[in-house]
Amino acid sequence: MRAHKTSFGDLARGGAPGNAEVGVGQVEAVTSGRWDTSLLVRAETGLLAIDLQPALLEAMWNRDQVVANVVRLAKSARILGLPVVATEQNPLKLGPTEPRIAQALAGVTILPKMAFSCCREEQVAAALRALERRFWVICGVEAHVCVSQTAIDLRGQGSQVHVVADAVGSRTQANWHTGLDRMRQAGVVVTSTEMALFELLERAGTDEFRAVQRLVR
Repeated sequence: MRAHKTSFGDLARGGAPGNAEVGVGQVEAVTSGRWDTSLLVRAETGLLAIDLQPALLEAMWNRDQVVANVVRLAKSARILGLPVVATEQNPLKLGPTEPRIAQALAGVTILPKMAFSCCREEQVAAALRALERRFWVICGVEAHVCVSQTAIDLRGQGSQVHVVADAVGSRTQANWHTGLDRMRQAGVVVTSTEMALFELLERAGTDEFRAVQRLVR
């Protein structure tokens, strides 16, 4: 009889398939991180900022919140040493990145794209592959178009994807909700700015904690 490999999902539901016993070693494996628990791991995480241009942002129902939180994420990425990939959709027509965000992204090469999904624009896809991150934290616009298509493609490629709900926008609140629901259905984690940052920090009392705390308080 072929042995069944017990997954984290089996353990989370209370046991292994076929009523097999779950050993102490398996539980320890979950808590030690040998199985993915969806918490972000700083050394394996990158930030992806999608299409944060004024021509698009002006139409977002939650524009001010998105800009403020993307700036927080970008500045925190610098503090925490996270690699950042940023894009602009059709910049010849839609223009450059919003100035406050561009300042927070200083030193990051912002890549142009025409495809909605970052994974379907070769230059951007190559940049993502080159970083070899297991986790991607995504912010940007629009939640139901470029953000959702990118998140779903990355998830399909095996990445663990965390979309920051208060740092993504859509023109209507209905499309924002629908975009987040669509991503959840595909296995994407929907998180918030503070949730993502405190997962990456892991502990209080460090210089990094105090620097990030000043950004979110």
